[in-house]
Amino acid sequence: MPVTAVRGPALAHEHLVLDLDRAGDGAAVLDPVRHRSAVTAELAALRVEFGLALVVELTCRGMGRDPRALARIAQESGVAVVAATGWYYEPFHPEEISGTGVEQLADILIDEIDNGFGDSGVRPGVLGEIGSHGDRPGEAETHTLLAAAHAALTTGLSVATHAQLGRGALAQLELLTGTGLPPHRISLGHQDLLDAPAVHRELAASGAYVAFDTVGKESYQSDDTRLRLLLSLLDAGYADRILLSGDISRHAYLESEGGQGYGHLFRSFLPKARAAGVDDALTDLMTRRNPLRFLTGADPEEI
Repeated sequence: MPVTAVRGPALAHEHLVLDLDRAGDGAAVLDPVRHRSAVTAELAALRVEFGLALVVELTCRGMGRDPRALARIAQESGVAVVAATGWYYEPFHPEEISGTGVEQLADILIDEIDNGFGDSGVRPGVLGEIGSHGDRPGEAETHTLLAAAHAALTTGLSVATHAQLGRGALAQLELLTGTGLPPHRISLGHQDLLDAPAVHRELAASGAYVAFDTVGKESYQSDDTRLRLLLSLLDAGYADRILLSGDISRHAYLESEGGQGYGHLFRSFLPKARAAGVDDALTDLMTRRNPLRFLTGADPEEI
């Protein structure tokens, strides 16, 4: 099914399979064997209850990516999944980054986009989550961001970033657009963790997408603050620049383990937004039309 044919809402930044375990405690893991049935059940239930139609899955190289597991989850849940390629932020860079130039890194990504992940039969539909931390990317992070931009320009895919705790998005945007990549093919990640409405407005004014994509992660930021930041950006006239999601990145976040689950956006946050005056048309824009336009670069009138 073409992405532009999606009629239900999308989650713009999630993880269905993941391994970011550096502490050895197994917390930052979504195992393709142990957790697949729980992940699949949640997505299937959201498809029935809310019409969930698409998940943008941003687990990339060095993050425990498993394209075959993603294909099984999509088939079993009935929810389409867009897989990703790229590199996360520096603490999680694999050895292949070290000493490799931007052009060679871009070639790795282009090869995956053109030919798929090995013999899995799965090809990425987005570059992400391309990461940095701090106010400016480090040298290795600069290389991976530039490589993603070059791959995007060559293949026509879009780039979704990881801005650690929301910081550094303006520097990411400067780097990416400096290659000629149009802002509307860029999503700046985790901006709901940065209580800086002026920064959000500057990002949106450029034409880039502003991702409020950690909804429900109350230990990082309260949803009340997220809602205030969202309403501020809406009041400034940038509804068409907003992406929403929950960034489930630990198995403890799953509903089956007592967490908020993939449905928190629909069951908790959006009802609060509606009570604050966000109508159905705005909700559809933020949860369906914007993610589809980001992924495809389509004209707003086409979706």
